[in-house]
Amino acid sequence: MITDASFRAIADHALMVNFAATMDTDASRAVAALDKAIMAGPPHGVIETVPALVNLLVSFDPLLTDHDLLAADIRKKLRHPEPAPSQGQVRPVQVCFDDDLGPDMNAVADACNMSSEAVISAFLAGDYRVLMYGFAPGYAYLGGVAPDIQVPRKPTPLRDVPTGSVVIANGQCLVTTLTMPTGWSIIGRSPTRILTGETDRPFLFEIGDAVRFERIDRATFEQARSEVVDA
Repeated sequence: MITDASFRAIADHALMVNFAATMDTDASRAVAALDKAIMAGPPHGVIETVPALVNLLVSFDPLLTDHDLLAADIRKKLRHPEPAPSQGQVRPVQVCFDDDLGPDMNAVADACNMSSEAVISAFLAGDYRVLMYGFAPGYAYLGGVAPDIQVPRKPTPLRDVPTGSVVIANGQCLVTTLTMPTGWSIIGRSPTRILTGETDRPFLFEIGDAVRFERIDRATFEQARSEVVDA
């Protein structure tokens, strides 16, 4: 577990705690552990924490504390770290890989010198964990894409990508929650509801949860999607 960090003031009301300059598994775990520790016993004046891939934004009331005092409090927590958080809940997510639902599957297979079925097998075997939320409501960035099928972002984004699209880029994966553009490769579509509609728990995942993708056929996909629409 990383117990050292750098600090950067953000305006007059927030502090950025950085554990690494680039995406790193140990740094991500350190972010989750510090986030858990702060929320379990918030330093005086802390309002909110926002975990990202390798850093944690801590918002505070500037009338109650300041950057230096908060940094000192956080350093104390880092010197006496909490046990690393568990992997969290295992969240199953269904996905159908039919050609029209995964229009980039063949391009990914060609880029990786694999068959489409081999890409699907490698994808389903990935070790996925929720690293952060960002970009759009419910956009949970997952780490754990198998190295054999890691492909870069496409040079040109595609517009109007449907909700529920399962997309990958480099070592990350996510399931889209809105119809919007993406430059990631679309390899399938999921009927699983990520935006729950619940006030207390608006998203299916929590930071640190594991995600297990389950392959379904077209009939199961259409049935599941109709149930979500009717809910």
